[in-house]
Amino acid sequence: MDLSSPLVLDGGLSNELAARGHGAGGELWTAGLLVADPAAIGAAHAAYVRAGADVLITASYQASFAGFARRGVERAAAGRLFGDSVRLARAAADAAAADGRRVLVAGSVGPYGAVLADGSEYRGRYGLSVAELVAFHRPRIEALAAAGPDLLALETVPDAVEAEALLRAAEGCGVPVWLSYTVAGGRTRAGQPLADAFALAAGDDRVLAVGVNCCDPDEVSPAVEIAAATTGKPVVAYPNSGEEWDAAGRRWRGTARWAAASALAWRDAGARLIGGCCRVGPERIAELATVLGDPR
Repeated sequence: MDLSSPLVLDGGLSNELAARGHGAGGELWTAGLLVADPAAIGAAHAAYVRAGADVLITASYQASFAGFARRGVERAAAGRLFGDSVRLARAAADAAAADGRRVLVAGSVGPYGAVLADGSEYRGRYGLSVAELVAFHRPRIEALAAAGPDLLALETVPDAVEAEALLRAAEGCGVPVWLSYTVAGGRTRAGQPLADAFALAAGDDRVLAVGVNCCDPDEVSPAVEIAAATTGKPVVAYPNSGEEWDAAGRRWRGTARWAAASALAWRDAGARLIGGCCRVGPERIAELATVLGDPR
């Protein structure tokens, strides 16, 4: 994959679905619509393609076999739903080919804490061993990889322990990955130094990029510099709007501060996969594509 020039990632899938009148709550979050209304997911992906995204991230972030089972979906059907998340993104990406564009699909592998749906992806430290986390993530990764994404997004990782587990779980899947942490105060959410966390991927050729996502935009520049210096790899950066998620109140608080112009500094520091996460919609991604010199 050529990362000599920046690629534009999409933005938050949940907020685009909400803008279209679709709820994405509960333990499956956006993955619930793989069951209830897959066409809505396809339409949201298409909106990001029109905005200029070069990479679409699938609706599998909060998906799990146990979560689907609690919705009454048996295991084989759940595996197909993981595959559907890739196929829906691929259909939107392929539609861009008529305009001579290549849009990539990244299969989203969210952290264990996201599946708990209690905000613990912003804390980490679940009390599980690396082996237990590998056992949880491996079937999810296998199901996504079988559907043929271009890469996997091991994303919103709060803890270096879980990062180690995710990298182990992805061994032999045949698909390159990026690894991105959610951070606060210049550390992982579990409190580890970022240099130590990024170093886990430094010698791993399967890892195309390392970086941060689902964090305050102000955290990005220093994290990009540390990631680039520690690993020598391209960096991925896609923060939230700057608002803060109130897990108890189930709502966002604060003021949006995400700005497309900030991406120029991130690019200059080594970021090559740049986008937005929660509360960053297609309009902001269109601005980003323009700022990064997208000719479309």
